[in-house]
Amino acid sequence: MIVRILGEGQLDLTDADLDVLNSVDAQLEAAIESGDEATFRQALHDLLARVRQDGKPLPPEDLKPSQVILPPADATMAEVREMLQDDGLIPG
Repeated sequence: MIVRILGEGQLDLTDADLDVLNSVDAQLEAAIESGDEATFRQALHDLLARVRQDGKPLPPEDLKPSQVILPPADATMAEVREMLQDDGLIPG
């Protein structure tokens, strides 16, 4: 699965990584729903860190379409709320 972090580039993740990412994604959604800025910041940080840790960076010239687009680390709660889909930022 190709994941793009806005402003950083694309990373290739395996389907096995989805379970862990979905868990953090659920925490992020809950923080947005409750308006908890501190938990939102931590969950966004954790989600992006996990993608960077587990993902294999793709070269900039690789133009494969991204299945998932994640916000940058400095995104606001409102910006991330606009990006959410029915099942969060990470499908599944």
